[in-house]
Amino acid sequence: MTAAHDLASTSGPLLDLRRVTVRYGAITALRGVDLSLQQGELVTLLGANGAGKSTTLRAISRLVSPAAGSIHWRGADLAGLRPETTVKLGIGHCPEGRRVLSRQSVASNLELGAWLRHDKDGIAADLERCYTMFPRLAERQRQLAGSLSGGEQQMLAIARSLMARPSLLLLDEPSLGLAPKLVAEVMAILAELHAGGLTMLLVEQNANAALEIADRGLVLEAGTLRLAGTAQELRANAELRASYLGDGDGCCEP
Repeated sequence: MTAAHDLASTSGPLLDLRRVTVRYGAITALRGVDLSLQQGELVTLLGANGAGKSTTLRAISRLVSPAAGSIHWRGADLAGLRPETTVKLGIGHCPEGRRVLSRQSVASNLELGAWLRHDKDGIAADLERCYTMFPRLAERQRQLAGSLSGGEQQMLAIARSLMARPSLLLLDEPSLGLAPKLVAEVMAILAELHAGGLTMLLVEQNANAALEIADRGLVLEAGTLRLAGTAQELRANAELRASYLGDGDGCCEP
């Protein structure tokens, strides 16, 4: 197997999906999807529920194995790797639903994000960076994660993913269930990370918010890539506007 430091020296796209197909039994969730990300890009993956967006992220992080096609990271095929190996290679995954450890403290959840690392000084520095980026987490670092609001739990989930020092961060519906004000806060944080050079693949149903901060967008329908372009092009696309860019932001959890 190619060593991680060898992968880092390979030129070309940071991530490259080629004709990826994923099946769950008799159900085909992805059908021959092509997708690539360059270093430093923020690309958003849009589509309705069941379109295959989360499956795409799960395939990249090796939580599911493609039935066909290939996924290359820094030029090397990820086939056969375990999920924890993808984390070591620099692929972070912030899943839908936050999935914080509700009976553990905020600090313990963040420390868990660095479980594959052994650089104590670096971990301590990144922990302070997360507390600076998410002041509410700093205020609640001894508080149980389950007692946080929905928005605070989402911030904790993102911060925990950052503790692994990913080169690529996969984000699955970070605005789900949040009130518009908190959606704006989360998107501002992602924009700040993007400005700092972090590569991100953002799955998001709030197309307006996602396209505000993304470089490019891709639209999945029934597991098939239907539309791709710059964020500006997609925002001007009449078909996309009719389907995904309505005025209602949805809402809910504070």
